[in-house]
Amino acid sequence: MTATMHLSSFGSDLQVAVIGASGGIGRAVVEALAQDPGIGRLHALSRRRPEALPAGAVWHEIDLTDEDSVARAGEKVAETSPRLHLVFVAAGILHDEARGLTPEKTWRHLEAEALMTAYRINAVGPALAAKHFLPRLDRERRSAFAALSARVGSIEDNRIGGWHAYRASKAALNQLIRTLAVELARRNPLALCVGLHPGTVDTGLSKPFQANVAEGKLFTPDYAAERLLAVLDGLQVEDSGRLFAWDGARIPF
Repeated sequence: MTATMHLSSFGSDLQVAVIGASGGIGRAVVEALAQDPGIGRLHALSRRRPEALPAGAVWHEIDLTDEDSVARAGEKVAETSPRLHLVFVAAGILHDEARGLTPEKTWRHLEAEALMTAYRINAVGPALAAKHFLPRLDRERRSAFAALSARVGSIEDNRIGGWHAYRASKAALNQLIRTLAVELARRNPLALCVGLHPGTVDTGLSKPFQANVAEGKLFTPDYAAERLLAVLDGLQVEDSGRLFAWDGARIPF
């Protein structure tokens, strides 16, 4: 992978934290940023240490379902990066047979524990990350907090139903992004807080649901990472609190 300035609008010597670095998209984001000459320090955070980390990336343990773990991770990152310029939350869940979570085709399949699992990981986890990492964003220059959301979390765009837990948990995340952005603007008017939709990416999250994906619309993790970073780089302060797709299009909440 050739050296590329993915975040040129953010300046140089960037201090970056990627949460969910062991997943398909999170790992690809870490690998892309590791090649970026504008990155000063790159923190890769996940529950389990990735099998291979690119040179220059430093791993820290984090469990988004455990606030003490999130707080410790924030403190660990702050030891070498007291001011951050990007926090990228790439964690999420769609299905997990062990936890009884699978996209519901009808309300008859709704189960409380599955709903709570989806909310805990897709909404509560990023909210806890925001609680402990938003205060660490640099207040004197451009910075951003970005979390992976999904088009299916759009209430306005929902015309086919189904996938209740995943849709609802991502809709909750979208609302959190919106309200976090309002508060962030008062404290840090140069900062962004946004949701990013990567499209359908060839990862374990989408693997069982790829059969009906249109030709050319199943993206590699590397391509998704490149596109999301490009979108983020092009956003303006007035875009804070919104949801954007991999192609830069704004998605209604």
